[in-house]
This record gives sequence, C-alpha cells and structure tokens, in this order.
Amino acid sequence: MLMGKGALKGEVTTSYICHLVDQINSGGIWFGDDPLAFSVPLLLLQLSLVSIFTRSIYFVLKPFGQPLIVSQILGGFILGPSVIGRSPTFATKVFPPKGRALFETLSLFGFMLSVFLIGVKMDPYILLRSGKRAIAVGFLAFSVPYALAGFVAFVLDHFLSLDPDVSSALPFVVALQTLTAFPTVACFLDELRLLNSEIGRLASSSSIVCDVCHWSIFAMKFLTHLASQRSIRISFGFLLSVALFVVIVFFGVRPAVLWAIRQTPEGEPVKEAYVFAVLISVLVCGFIGEVIGLNAFIPSFLLGLVIPDGPPLGAALVEKLDCFVSDILMPIFFTVCGLRMDIFAIQQFKNVATIQLIVFLAFTGKIIGSALPPLFCRMPVLDAISLGLIMNSKGVVELFLLMAWKTEEVLNEECFAIMIISVVIVTGIVSPLVKVLYDPSKRFLAYRRRTILHHRQGEELRMLACVHRQENVSAILDLLAASNPTKESPINLVVLHLIKLVGRASSLLVSHQPREKPSSTQYPSQSERIFNAFHKFEKHYSEHVTVHCFKGISPSSTMHNDVCSLALEKRSTFIIIPFHRIWVNGSVAETSHSLRHLNKNVLEKAPCSVGVLVDRVNRRKYLSSLRINTSLYRVAVLFFGGADDREALAYAGHMSKHSNILTTLFCFSSSTDIVEGSARSKALDTDVLSKFRLSAFRDDRVSFEEVGVSSGEEVLDVLRSMDGAYELIMVGRRHGESWLMAQIAKWKDRGDLGAIGELLASSDIRVAASILVVQQQTRVWGLRDPEESMHLQRDSTNPRQDA
Repeated sequence: MLMGKGALKGEVTTSYICHLVDQINSGGIWFGDDPLAFSVPLLLLQLSLVSIFTRSIYFVLKPFGQPLIVSQILGGFILGPSVIGRSPTFATKVFPPKGRALFETLSLFGFMLSVFLIGVKMDPYILLRSGKRAIAVGFLAFSVPYALAGFVAFVLDHFLSLDPDVSSALPFVVALQTLTAFPTVACFLDELRLLNSEIGRLASSSSIVCDVCHWSIFAMKFLTHLASQRSIRISFGFLLSVALFVVIVFFGVRPAVLWAIRQTPEGEPVKEAYVFAVLISVLVCGFIGEVIGLNAFIPSFLLGLVIPDGPPLGAALVEKLDCFVSDILMPIFFTVCGLRMDIFAIQQFKNVATIQLIVFLAFTGKIIGSALPPLFCRMPVLDAISLGLIMNSKGVVELFLLMAWKTEEVLNEECFAIMIISVVIVTGIVSPLVKVLYDPSKRFLAYRRRTILHHRQGEELRMLACVHRQENVSAILDLLAASNPTKESPINLVVLHLIKLVGRASSLLVSHQPREKPSSTQYPSQSERIFNAFHKFEKHYSEHVTVHCFKGISPSSTMHNDVCSLALEKRSTFIIIPFHRIWVNGSVAETSHSLRHLNKNVLEKAPCSVGVLVDRVNRRKYLSSLRINTSLYRVAVLFFGGADDREALAYAGHMSKHSNILTTLFCFSSSTDIVEGSARSKALDTDVLSKFRLSAFRDDRVSFEEVGVSSGEEVLDVLRSMDGAYELIMVGRRHGESWLMAQIAKWKDRGDLGAIGELLASSDIRVAASILVVQQQTRVWGLRDPEESMHLQRDSTNPRQDA
C-alpha cells in the first residue's frame, strides 16, 4: 500500500512537471529550428529541478558526512533514466534531444572553466618543495594499487570467461582507480576543512606526485597507441603542434601575465581589461586544443597553470568565476553524469563483481601505499589510514574521464553505470570515515605546562605573535618591548603573518626568506614590511631577541590550525593574537567576523597560554617600542581570581623587572567571594598575591592596591578611572560565576573576552590604552583540571613527553 501511494505520488509529480513543460513550450522563446534550438524557460526549469533535487538530497545526507558531489550525482541519477527519467513522457518533454544538447554543452563549458580555475589555484612549485615523505607517498599511492589491481585484472582476463566489453574495460578501470587527482583532493580537503592541517598538506603534495606518475604512464601509452595506429607524419605533426602550443603559452602568455601583474600596485584591484583578456584567452586556447587534436580542457589547464596563484590576478579570476562555475555550471556537469547513467543497463552480477573487485583491490592498495611512508616516519596509525582514505577520494576529474570513455565507446552502458556507482560509494565512504578518524586539534595537545606562570627563570621566553595587517605591528612591538627581553631572560619570537587563502588550491605555511637583492623599482610586499619592523626590533635589542618570520596562507575557517601547529612545533609559551575590532578616534571602525572565529578557535585549541591584544590607542605613544627604554610605561593588572588572572599577574611580574615600567595590581575584594572557585584555586590565588605583595614592598616601581567593591557599578567606576592613567591594562579572560559577574553581565555579555575583557574592549568605557586579555593554557596531556599542581603528571609510556 505504501509503495502504491509513493508510485501514485511520483506519477502525479511527473505529470505536473510535464504539464508545466507543455505550457512553457506553447509560450516559450525558441531560437530557430536547428538541432541546437532550445527553450530558455525550459532551461531554467531544468536548472531549477537540478537545484531542488540536489539541495534536498544534500540536506538529507549532510548529517551523515556526505560531500556535495554525492548529492549532485544522485540528483542526476533521480532525474535520469534510472528513476523519474524512465517515464518516456518526462524524458522527452523535460530533457528532449534539443534541450539535452545545450544542457550537456553547458556542463562541458563549466568543466573547462573549472579546469582553468584549478590551474590558476595550483602552485606548480609545490612539486619542487615536496619532501621525501610526500614523494614516497605519491609514488607508492600510484604504484601499489596499479600493480595489485593490474595483476588481478590480468589474471581475471586470461583465466575467466569475461564479457568482451568488461574485458576491454578492465585496463581503464585500473587506470581510473590508481588516479589521485590533485583537483579532487584539493576540493575534498577544502570541504572537510583540512587544507592547512598536517595531513592536508601531505595529501596535496603527494597527489601532485601521484598525478605526475599517472599521467606520465598515460602519455606513454597514448604515444605508443598513436604511433601504432597513425602514420609517422601525423604523429610527428601532432607532437610538433603540442610542443609549439606549450612554448607559446609558457614563453608568450606567461610574460604578458607577469607584465599585467607588475602594472597592478599592491593592494589595488586588477584592471577589468586584464581579466577580460584572460577569459578570451581561455576560449582561444580551448579552440586551438580542439584543432590540433587535444581536447579543450588540457590547454585551459595549462593556461591557468602559467597564471600565478593568489593576488592580484589569480585571486581576481577566482573571485569573479568561482561562484558562477561551482554553484551553477558544475552542478550541471555532475547532474549530466547521473542523467547518462541507466542502472537498468546492469544485467549481470558477474560483471558487477568483477569490476567492484578491481575497485576494492585498488582502494586497499592505495591505502597501503599511502600509509606505509607515514607509518615509517612514526605517524599515528589512524592518521596514516586517514591519509590513505583521502588519496582514494574521487571527484570531477574521474567523472570527466568516465564520460569521455563512454562517449568514445570504451565503456558500454553497463560498465559506465557500475563505475559511476563505485565513485559514489567510494566518495560516500571516504568522507565520513576521515571525519571520524582524523581531528587536527588532537595534535595541539602539549605534554607539559607552557605558561608564563610555570616559566623558569633564566630560560628564554618563547612567544608567537600573529599579525593580520600592518596596523597590528606597533601595538605588538610595544607589548614585546614591555616584556623585558634581557640577557638573563631573552625572548625567542616567532612572527606569523596570517593571510586569507584566495585564488589558491593549497594552503601554505613557510618560513620567510628575504630577497637577496631587492630591486629599486620593486616595492616591498606587505609581509616584507611587517617582517622588516620586527627585524628592526631584533637589531635594537641585539642578542636579547631572536625573530623567526613565517607566512601562513590558509582559509579563514581553518587558520587557527597554522597558529596552533606552529606554536606546538616551536614550543611557544605565549601566543599574541590581535582583537577582531579596530578602533579609530575612540570608536569601532571595523569588525571582522572571520578574525573573531579565528580568535575563538585559538583560545579553544591553543597548546599554550594566549593573550588577545586590544589596541585602543589612537596615536602610538611609544613608536616602534624604542622609547620604553627612556620613558615610563605604566601597566595595570586587574585581579579577581582564577587561573587566567594568575597568568596575567605572572606576565606583569615578568614586565616589572624593566627599569622604566611601573606596575600596579588592582586586587578586587568583597565581604563575600568575588568569584567562585575551588579551594585549590583560592590557595593558588593567595600564593601568587603574597609573592606580588612582597615584590611591591621591595620595589618602588611595583604597587599593590586592594579595591573593595560591593556592586558591579563600583567595578565600572574603577575601569573608567584608568583612562589616560595606563598604557597597558591586563586582565584574565575567564572568571568563576558570582554575584559580581552576574551584575556585570547585565551591561555586557561575556563574549569571547569574558565579562571584564568585553567591558574594557567595548565603546561603553573610554580607555585610551592597549588591553591584554590573558587565558592560561587549558589543554595539557594528563591534566584534566587547570588548577592542578604546577608539575605535570607524566606517562612514561608516552613517546612525546617533550612536545
């Protein structure tokens, strides 16, 4: 009964759509009677159906970790001859031969632009930067499944009576399953937000190596086939034409592109004429490719490859085309793949079992080949398996090859349907498994205390400063100068310039290498200007400060991975990140939601203590931080209680040793508990306050003020009185629940900086000073409670004790 109702509902839906098509055709706009004539309203209806079906399926499958490509293929599958398209009325009216020709033309045009954008985003020099591990992974990820699946295919073909069509298709099945296309891997990593993770970078580099191996074998087979099937004259003419085209692209088009980039000042948008010229070049290259015997896609990819990734031209092309291609044209391409598949063409289970056996063996072989080098390098087993799963991902390149082989009748209807199903199954399995097995944030777990409170005297203070723009530099330099770098306690500083990934397919985290001979006509880039300021700071403090500069290019959503992984690698004690709001003349001039998301993730996952630096100084009083040596610099610490306040007080105590820094501690108290906390926490508060009182008694530059408050309004009065009295105000981020914090929360939500930090960073209180909101390290292996003993509980069986 239920099936009868479902079938009846489907028939009603199909009849309604067909009736709508009849109305469209009766009043549609037609362009002549040639075979390519097509109704514009009908095209819009087709696009609407594609969008409705794919989005509905994606909404259902998303909770199960399925990527968008699976929903798009299934949408075409439902619209195709396997489900709704099995109705002759629906097939002839909604997807008639006239309409289908234009529909498939749009899909191929979308694929051509997609391939071009992949070339633009791709950094060809990543192959040269690939380490031994990436080369080993890429080579074994190709050779192991190729040998294993190829051997089994050879045995099956020679010792079993296979269907002739399946027998001829097996070499192509092996070739497809051994392919790990960089565009597919890059899109897969981007969707899983793993581009700038350790495994993401390794997969990106390894996939390019695997691509080189695969396409080298494919090219040799093609040339051998061409020489055996065609005359030497035709073969030589083809090779000469291809070589001439490559020379023109690399030595003609690329210099012109570089000239256009040099004409664009840094930070300025590229001229529309340059973008238009590039788009015309894409069409011309595609046409030339078809003329000389290549398809239109390889020339488009080569043209994109010679355009430098990132700003200004590469980013402009991606910005203008990416949304149109990925959201409109590529769904058409994936839908066409589903429309071409007829599941009822599968007639023999033997053929399904044969092809799926090859797919399974290649899948397993690729996991083994990809996992062996990382395991040899002592990567965790689950991470190595996740890498193998990522290298098995399938996408747009594999689907295009299947469609091309079907058009060339290399694959019959049955083999094509089986292979499309295998692509959907593999992709549907890989995506949720990787999400379950691999979590990049687990790597950011330190195995010892990395806080200023636990920092030993006489050791260098390791700090990581994050910079987004030049406006962040001066406030950070002032804070570093106030940190009192000396011979007894030097500062080892890592500067990380964070850049949003635009117009690139792979993320980047590299050490900055200064240019040996900067050109007099070439202005320094933004990164160079930022790093130059920190190098001047390093020279000013001679041997007391060591600066290491890094550049991180990654998506905003996963930028925190660069910060946390670099902090873990460099064993940083303290991370400085700028606040997401910028003040001009006492009011908020700019707010960045992406930077707020970054700061939130860093605070949650950092392997050490973190300080959010809020710069509310309109005009820097201590330019380049050099005048701190000759002028007084006043620091205030607000102490309510808790681990974060203790960390802020420890940092202030480190600063107080500077001869020109005046440090004042405001210790808030009340007749009842100012903030709630465990007995252990209160004991630690008492201990650090006692030590600071003793320091204040011995040093005139350090003062201690106990402030009794009975309401939140009195706290606000104290904060307002600090305007103009201090250059730096420090406070902890988190405070326990209490009546006082509840009152303060009525005026300002706690937000990302906590109750007091949000008040100081808001426009409600006028404070012309830098504000540092401190959070003590929250994630330590073996310590569930941050209030535990200062000494780390170790596990002698863990190999990463010194991380």
